[in-house]
Amino acid sequence: MKSSFSTHLFLTFFCCALSPFSVVSDPILAHSIVPNFTATNLIFVENDGAFLSSQNGTFRASLRSPLSQPKIFYFSVIHFPTNTLIWTANRHVPISNAAVLTLAVDGLTLFDESHEPVWSTPRLAEHVTSLTLLETGNLVLVGPRNEFLWQSFDYPTDTIVVGQRLGVGKSLLSAASGFDFSEGDYRLTLTGEDLVSQWYGQTYWKLSVEPSSVRDFKNAVSFMEMNSTGLYLYGVGEDRDSLVIVMRIVLPASSFRIAHLRYDGRFMINSLINGRDWVQDLVRPLEFCQIPSSCGKLGLCTKKSSVTNGLCTCPDGFALGNRNNSCLPANNSFSLSNGCNDHKELESAGPYNYLKLGNGVKYFANDFTEPTNRGVDLWVCQDLCSKKCSCLGIFYQNSSGSCYFLENNLGSITLSDGTELASSGFIKVSRVSSPELNATKNKKHGFPMAGFVLVPLSGFFLVMTLVILAIMWLCKTRPSRRTATVDLSRWNSSSSTELGTIVSFPGLPSRFEYEELVAATKNFDDQIGSGGFGTVYKGIMPDGTVVAVKKITNLGVRGKEEFCTEIAIIGSIHHVNLVRLKGPVLEWQDRFKIVLGTARALAYLHSGCHQKIIHCDIKPENILLNDSFQVKVTDFGVSKLLDDKHSKLLTTLRGTRGYLAPEWLNSSGITAKTDVYSFGMVLLEIVSGRRNCSLITQYSSIENDGIEENRQSFSSSSSSNVESRVVYFPSLALEMHEQKRYLELADPRLKCRVSGEEIEKIVRIGLCCLHIVPTLRPTMDNVVAMLEGRVPLCEPRVEALKFLHSFGGRQS
Repeated sequence: MKSSFSTHLFLTFFCCALSPFSVVSDPILAHSIVPNFTATNLIFVENDGAFLSSQNGTFRASLRSPLSQPKIFYFSVIHFPTNTLIWTANRHVPISNAAVLTLAVDGLTLFDESHEPVWSTPRLAEHVTSLTLLETGNLVLVGPRNEFLWQSFDYPTDTIVVGQRLGVGKSLLSAASGFDFSEGDYRLTLTGEDLVSQWYGQTYWKLSVEPSSVRDFKNAVSFMEMNSTGLYLYGVGEDRDSLVIVMRIVLPASSFRIAHLRYDGRFMINSLINGRDWVQDLVRPLEFCQIPSSCGKLGLCTKKSSVTNGLCTCPDGFALGNRNNSCLPANNSFSLSNGCNDHKELESAGPYNYLKLGNGVKYFANDFTEPTNRGVDLWVCQDLCSKKCSCLGIFYQNSSGSCYFLENNLGSITLSDGTELASSGFIKVSRVSSPELNATKNKKHGFPMAGFVLVPLSGFFLVMTLVILAIMWLCKTRPSRRTATVDLSRWNSSSSTELGTIVSFPGLPSRFEYEELVAATKNFDDQIGSGGFGTVYKGIMPDGTVVAVKKITNLGVRGKEEFCTEIAIIGSIHHVNLVRLKGPVLEWQDRFKIVLGTARALAYLHSGCHQKIIHCDIKPENILLNDSFQVKVTDFGVSKLLDDKHSKLLTTLRGTRGYLAPEWLNSSGITAKTDVYSFGMVLLEIVSGRRNCSLITQYSSIENDGIEENRQSFSSSSSSNVESRVVYFPSLALEMHEQKRYLELADPRLKCRVSGEEIEKIVRIGLCCLHIVPTLRPTMDNVVAMLEGRVPLCEPRVEALKFLHSFGGRQS
């Protein structure tokens, strides 16, 4: 074979050399050719390299140079009337016009001008009897029994035609550019559920999001195919022998159409009209800014009036780098992460930092993927990204605590249209080690650096001195204001030093004289509660305001510290729900109002204050109600003013037994999620109307069908004909959740005045708050959003709640 190939090629070049102006190309063969066939562009030069046509001449197989690239040739199939490329064999390895294609009994092989193979069909089961180009555009190798041994339809490039199937897991791969047919960055992939467009594994379009798409069945998708009426996704029917249309998008009737993934990432379906002209049936994404790399890496794409164009800029804090289409940190002290390629190098340079993108921006992939984590704090989201080398940045939704990873590659960002939940974007960067900076640090005589530090510090102390003097003057000259939102106490005469300290404690509210408090509380006659360091009494001020007055009974160091903390915190917060459920049975609407008010108060403490406040002792006794059941969260004696960085340092046990989160017991560090756990315990108590550790009454009865049924009800006392035992309600709630028997958890006194859906909502949120791993618990912002119906309910993770079955014994 090699000898005949060489002889044929030699004769071809010889004839061309002797009489180049008299060379006559071989004629195009119709429909089929048989083995021991050889083709080059030179042999078929007058036919533009075409050597085989379909029966009616609609398609041609050729060795040709597309567009305006005279020295780059491809073995391809074209739609002849429109000169449209529909399949390419050697898209990654272009050839010259001297390359040779051979057809042998073992298949097709493409050789370059040096006779090195650049492409071939795979090993075949039978000998080839012919190469046939069908009228559908399918190029096939036919075996001795007229079976298809190989077909181009099974190996699509960036285009499919009517009648060609795209199987699950198969993709169309875009070209690198309009002049480079090698594989680009975009792909259109058929999954078992949908048809999706992706860029570096990140989805930016789905067929199912099209308003005109219709899903007929929920069956798994098997393949995609176009016909004269539209695009269809097929699946196997229930009988396993038939096909059903799972999803479809109907298009204008056309005898022939092609679907093409352009090099710019747009998926297009075009129909043929008048036999020669294309008309667009579908183009997605339509807008320029919806294309993942429309403005390059981290470029900010702003939509213009024309949907086909947009304005590209760099976000605040970023500037156009040396490489085109790439926005880099404007501060040269930082460099972007290159993913896992330079992970070790960046780790050696120190911890990662996160640069915030401008406000009101979004990332295309977040609309088509689930969050990497839900209900986590921002610092947790960043920490998780830092531990994963493929994570290049994050988007974080404050209201839901949803954390999205930006992985594999960074595309463009766009301005939010305001319809989605507000989120913030952060890009992972590493500090760049500067030789000049290191040299400065290593100098023995650092006078310029010392001067730089001392001048601002001296100015700072001057300002602070003036502020302190101003506060002292105001305390002496301004009359005190009376307010009902303070904790008050009596100090004996030996505590004058401590009293002076308290007056200058940051955040303190106005003081009242001891005699005023005696009169307001009728000499501390009506005790309404007690805490770790004091007793609480009811009081009525001269203007009729009802107040809670705390009288210190523990004057040790701990008591004074907690008293100062409490009044400082209360004096620094202003919220409608901040300052034991007691009395008649509360209706479900009132209970829900209490739940929502408490959640809003905690959300404010955790994220609404200028500095995070962790309450540390959420329980029913610290949730006060006024006459209209408006919530007032109180008792900040063990609270902490902490930021995210230092909140984990709090390990000293505090709070109330029965509401303590597991992390208190293992000293793993405390965060705002500790309050979330306590809130979850309170939620379940509001559902049941009893303490989480309560007597439960159990008795048996024989039903009509002879099956014994155990019934349970909560009771404060037992009777002679029932059996009572202590049951840990959170454990029971988990069991009922798994069995979807939510209504059985409701307070029996509510009878039929609450629905199973209302109980399910509170129980699911409560269980999510009790996850043993703090990062799995939702934030209080997210809890409020779920209660208000702004975000979907979270799903409790049973494996993270099974500790409740054994944890109850230690709480009782």
